[in-house]
Amino acid sequence: MKLATRINSFLPIYEHDLGKVFKSFNELGLGYVDLNYPEHVEGLDALAMKKLLDDNQLKLNGVALRFRNEFINGELGNADAEVAGHALELCKEAADYCRESGGKVVTIWLGFDGFDYSFQINYQKVWNQIRDAFIEIADYAPDLQISIEYKPFQPRAYAFIDSMGVTGMMLNEINRKNVGVTLDYCHMLMKHENPAFAADIFAGQGKLYGVHLNDGYGLNDDGLMIGTATPFKTLEFLYYVKKHNFDGVIYFDTFPIIEHASRECEQNMKMIRLFDQLIDNVGLDHIQSIIDQNDAVAASELMASFFSASVK
Repeated sequence: MKLATRINSFLPIYEHDLGKVFKSFNELGLGYVDLNYPEHVEGLDALAMKKLLDDNQLKLNGVALRFRNEFINGELGNADAEVAGHALELCKEAADYCRESGGKVVTIWLGFDGFDYSFQINYQKVWNQIRDAFIEIADYAPDLQISIEYKPFQPRAYAFIDSMGVTGMMLNEINRKNVGVTLDYCHMLMKHENPAFAADIFAGQGKLYGVHLNDGYGLNDDGLMIGTATPFKTLEFLYYVKKHNFDGVIYFDTFPIIEHASRECEQNMKMIRLFDQLIDNVGLDHIQSIIDQNDAVAASELMASFFSASVK
C-alpha cells in the first residue's frame, strides 16, 4: 500500500525545512510525497527536490496545483484571458516540475473556478474554456496523469467542477487517455455522494488517478482522521479501491490543527491498515456476493461481520 500525507501539517513544526519534514515522513514509514505547486517548491529546482527525496528514501507521487492571489475570481475559466493564460502556464510548469522530480500525477483542483451569485458567469463559455485548457495540458504532458479533483463548494459558493457527474461529463469532452480524477473523500461527503459509488465507476473505467482519504460530517471539508465519522462508508470505499487494484498513492488529507501531526499520521496509517485487513478477513468474493443480493438486511449483516472479523 502506497501512503502519503499532508506536508502542510508538518511545516510549522519544522519551520518550513523540507529536509526535516521528509526525514519525519521516512521515520513514520511513509513512502511517497505530494507537493503543492508552487508553494512547496519555492527555492528548490526539480533536481534538488529529487535529491532531497532520494536522501530520505521517498518518492514523488505528484504535484497539486495551488492557485492564489490573482486567481481568486477563477483559474482556467477566468473571464480575464490574461489571468486564465497564467493559470494554464502554471499547470504546464507544474507538469515539467513533476516529471523532472520523478513524479507522475498532476492534480488540478479549481477552487476558484465557480460562482457566488446568479447571473454572474457565462456557464457555457466557462465550460468550453476549462475543457480546452485541460486538453492543452494533457497534450503538453502526455507522459503524465492529469487528474481533476472536484469539490462542491469552498471557497466559492458553487464550484464549477463540483461532482462525480460533472467531472465525468468533463472527462468525456476532454477525451484524453491521460486525464482522470482524484477522489477526495470529504469532498464527496460534502456533495452528498456515496464515495464508494464514485470509486467503483471511475476506477472501473481506469480513470482513478488519486485518492485523498480523510473523514467528515458532510457539511464542511472537515479533514478528520480516517474512519472516525463514517467508518462503514470508508470500508465500502476502500473495498472498491482494492477490488479495482488501484495502484496509486493513498494520500492522508487530514487537518491536525489541534492534534500532533505525527501522531495523527500514525493513527491514519493504523486505521487504513486495519480496514484493509478487515476487508481481507471477510473476503472480496464474500463481500461481492452480498452486494449481488441487493438486500438491505444482508448488507447490514455484512457490516456486523466486520466487527467479528476484527477480533480474529
